[in-house]
Amino acid sequence: MGGIKRKHAPSTSAADTKKQKKGDVKPTVFKQKPVKDHARAGDTAPRKSWPNNRQEQQSNSGTSVAASQTSAEPKAFKLETSSAEAHAKQRALAKERKASKPNADSIARSKKIWERLRLKSHVPREERRELVAELFTIITGRVPDFVFKHDSVRVIQCALKYGNPEQRLLISQELVGSVRPLVESRYAKFLVAKLVQDRDPQIRNAIIPEFFGHVRRLIHHPEASWIVDDIYRQVATPQQKAMMLREWYGAEFALFHKKPELQNSTIAGEQETADLGRILEINPEKRRPTLQYLLQTINSLIQKKMTGFTMLHDAMLQYFLVLSPDSPELAEFLEILKGDIDPDTEGGGGDLFRNLAFTKSGSRLVCLALAHGSAKDRKTILKCFKDNIELMAFDQYANMVLATALDTADDTKMSFKSVLVELLGLGIEEDTTRLDRQQQIVTNTFARLPALYPLAGTGRWLMGGVERKADRMIMEEVHQIRNKTSKKAAEIRQKELVEYLSEPLLNLVLERADDLSKSSFGCQVIAETLLVAKHGETAKTKVDKAQALEAVAKLAFGDPSAEAHLSQDSAAGHMFKSLVLGGNFDPTIKKVRVLDPEMRFGDVLYPVIKERLVSWATGPSSFVVVAFLESEVVSNDVKEEVRAAVRKARSEITASAETPEHAREGELADGEPVAKKGNAGARMLLKIVGK
Repeated sequence: MGGIKRKHAPSTSAADTKKQKKGDVKPTVFKQKPVKDHARAGDTAPRKSWPNNRQEQQSNSGTSVAASQTSAEPKAFKLETSSAEAHAKQRALAKERKASKPNADSIARSKKIWERLRLKSHVPREERRELVAELFTIITGRVPDFVFKHDSVRVIQCALKYGNPEQRLLISQELVGSVRPLVESRYAKFLVAKLVQDRDPQIRNAIIPEFFGHVRRLIHHPEASWIVDDIYRQVATPQQKAMMLREWYGAEFALFHKKPELQNSTIAGEQETADLGRILEINPEKRRPTLQYLLQTINSLIQKKMTGFTMLHDAMLQYFLVLSPDSPELAEFLEILKGDIDPDTEGGGGDLFRNLAFTKSGSRLVCLALAHGSAKDRKTILKCFKDNIELMAFDQYANMVLATALDTADDTKMSFKSVLVELLGLGIEEDTTRLDRQQQIVTNTFARLPALYPLAGTGRWLMGGVERKADRMIMEEVHQIRNKTSKKAAEIRQKELVEYLSEPLLNLVLERADDLSKSSFGCQVIAETLLVAKHGETAKTKVDKAQALEAVAKLAFGDPSAEAHLSQDSAAGHMFKSLVLGGNFDPTIKKVRVLDPEMRFGDVLYPVIKERLVSWATGPSSFVVVAFLESEVVSNDVKEEVRAAVRKARSEITASAETPEHAREGELADGEPVAKKGNAGARMLLKIVGK
């Protein structure tokens, strides 16, 4: 216990004059002699105390020898209080101190309510409603007093969780003017995140303007930075994002919204845009100081290893886009990016590139950096992603980085090993595990882009649709830059990658044709692999393409009129049609572009469907039969047999081609006539063979 000295410990201080009780006798207090030189501070051996007068010696002469012997031993002493009593006093003192603080009673009661409400599965609905109502009667008007303490801020978070929209809005209104200190607080910052997580427009428009004018300082703050960036990425409107990002361009952009006289000036300019190119176009005299200010802010965060912010990635892309391709500023900026890569550190550094790859702006920036860089730069950047290839492939933004790496590298063998070998698991010895992984990759919306890009490039089937429009624009930028920085022709690069990729893809089609044909993406993989993949010694593959053709042709076996038959699926029908034609339709030449070498899939498929050719001609996949007659790579013997079979079954095909009578009369669906037409493929067959 603190404050109580050991009785027999040697000390140079004055003797303790406090007396201890021992029955009714009050022992005489002797003065302690000075400690000799040989007595040390750590010596706890008992010392004899000698009487200082003769009378005291005589009074003690009647004691027994045994007593005189035991007197030399340390005497036991009793503390005034026990350890439990001392702890109780400390708790009582702490309780008194809490009770003396402002709103002590309110906070204590609200914490008890919180303790009850946090038990999700044990509180009846009616009781919870009553507790929430009581909680709001306590905190209403006193929310700012609760939010800056680590224990009471939980109460406000609980109120936000169980409160209705009106109550949540009430809390946000009370916190207006205190949001910036809140996000800087170690505990209260999470309250701001909870306030805006439902994206209520009223709450959002009350909270986010509190950051205006302070974004650059908050993004450097250890507590506030992630909350501000999360709000910027997930909650803020495009206009609010622009306001926040503009503050990275200079102090004047952070102040104009506070001063009405600046809002009509050229400094404000296009105040609702964060496009740095447009801003500098309006204010060309601000180019040099703005770029210097922005680069300084970017570089400070990179040096501090704070590179995961979406706002930082947006600012970096804006800076990059306004630089001239051959300018010293661009070369300097690329060196800053590569400076984060340090081979001497554990893991080799490169966190900046890894963080950039997983955001929209950051992914585009990395793609442009790969295009602008030299062969050595591309190799260095690609090493940063060594252990993250699979994770990047399944990400909606990072998959573009991998595709760009394949599309820009001059060393195709290096890019194949760095990206495709890791992505397709070609180092996995167990066949089932490897094939499962490859099937998952080629049928995933995002991962199939880098895996199949060497086959199709920016082809419509791989990069078509509105959702891929931004990706196509990035590739157009990359190709324009690549033409100046790459030494290898694009056609040669693609040919070499296809040779490396042919064997694993042909083997996948051979082993998993049935599984792949059950999805539209899988059907596309089968068609493009058989059309484009090389085989033989020149392609460095041991897989025979003819075996893969036979495996796919067997999928067509059976009754095409059955509901579960593959011909009932439009994706499978389109796959068979493309394979029979020997290529895909090219709108530039307005005909099918037959790929070299020619693949005579029609000759392999015809024996499988020969017995049920009429059912194919009158079914959903009737254009497969049309392809037999239109293809340039189907043998003449097969064509003649198909033509004869169509003529023989003219009546059945005609019935399928005609529009039903009830459709001609006009059925109504929601007041509009239903357009029911006959089989278009059947009509095309009749036209080809002649009526």
